[in-house]
Amino acid sequence: YENYERLKFSNRSLAMAEQQEQLPCPDYKSYLSEPDESCKDFIMQQTMMRIKDPKRSLDFYTRVLGMRLLKRLDFPSMKFSLYFVGFEKAEDIPADEEERTRWMFSQKATVELTHNWGTEDDPNFSYHNGNKEPKGFGHIGLAVPDVYKACERFESLGVNFVKKPNDGKMKGIAFITDPDGYWIEILSPNKLPTLE
Repeated sequence: YENYERLKFSNRSLAMAEQQEQLPCPDYKSYLSEPDESCKDFIMQQTMMRIKDPKRSLDFYTRVLGMRLLKRLDFPSMKFSLYFVGFEKAEDIPADEEERTRWMFSQKATVELTHNWGTEDDPNFSYHNGNKEPKGFGHIGLAVPDVYKACERFESLGVNFVKKPNDGKMKGIAFITDPDGYWIEILSPNKLPTLE
């Protein structure tokens, strides 16, 4: 019996090893090393998304998601504006505009909303959200204390859902869309999603 159990365990281990080899990038752990010293002060500063109508987008990112408008930059000769939003405290934002610009570009994980002037007046204009064919960009993610409470609020505000927390096989995460159809994952580090 002992030899049978050993054989069973050995076969199971072999199957797991074979399965591991079939996964893409089986040597991913080799990338867990320390980054090059020359990169130690790099940060992930922004994700840029093109928007059709700044009024609708700014309302969504500030009032609905709770971000703050950190800085607006206008480029009249090229007919576009940039709106940087993020989760920063009002008291941390410098009053001086030049200092504010430098400060904003040193914050982590901001969203840069890019508006090419005139798109808001074209009823047929829309951007590709990356989740339609051909697929590319997927989503940004928002960590919240409680996914279910956050989604109740989003629902009361008329936000569009791609997936509600209890939909599908993965429970405890949701996907909503912004006014341009970009997906936003809603997750909680306090309660990670479960598979059913």
